[in-house]
Amino acid sequence: MSLELKNLIKSFHNGSHSIEVLKGAQLKLTKGDRVAILGPSGCGKSTLLSLIAGLDQPNQGEVWLEGECLTTLSEKALSQYRARHLGIVFQQFHLMPHLTALENVSLPLELARDKEALSKAKKLLEEVGLKEREQHFPSQLSGGESQRVAIARALATEPGLILADEPTGNLDEETGIQIADVLFKLAQTKGTTLVVVTHNQELAMRCNRRFHLNQGLLHEVLA
Repeated sequence: MSLELKNLIKSFHNGSHSIEVLKGAQLKLTKGDRVAILGPSGCGKSTLLSLIAGLDQPNQGEVWLEGECLTTLSEKALSQYRARHLGIVFQQFHLMPHLTALENVSLPLELARDKEALSKAKKLLEEVGLKEREQHFPSQLSGGESQRVAIARALATEPGLILADEPTGNLDEETGIQIADVLFKLAQTKGTTLVVVTHNQELAMRCNRRFHLNQGLLHEVLA
């Protein structure tokens, strides 16, 4: 899925002060790109992902996905578009605690009224190495297992774009490498465009393109 950010400006009000986080950020990606967004804490990386996902709106600028301008869609249309075309992996997993691993993965498929929701969810859990854990609840899973479930859920509807916000941030080094292996392998197999926000340089080096967010602007790292 192609992605283009055009002159994104985003500010937040803190009392009488206005803090401009993005100051005209621009980005253009093509289908299958695997992209890392790097930068210090508080520079606006997560804000950028929220704007790409349509979870927040810029003060100025546009987000285009596959020729569709998300910033002009109604909330209902945006929600439907997000459900069909985007998958999001969070640092905190955000699994539904009262649902099993299988139910967590099948949920977006059931919401999309997919008649093969259960069988597709089973296949995805097998692909992330959790075939034997499908009936376990999040409280019964390790951090690495929970993130595998989250990745399977993000890929359930076969989205064209996956957004991952520090996907290995809460994991130990060995588990983080395993999770990265799963994420990149599945994204490559399915031809999915992947945008990863990370502090991890090794994770960033697995991407074919890397950008540094600095003073509200995106700069591609060419070396």
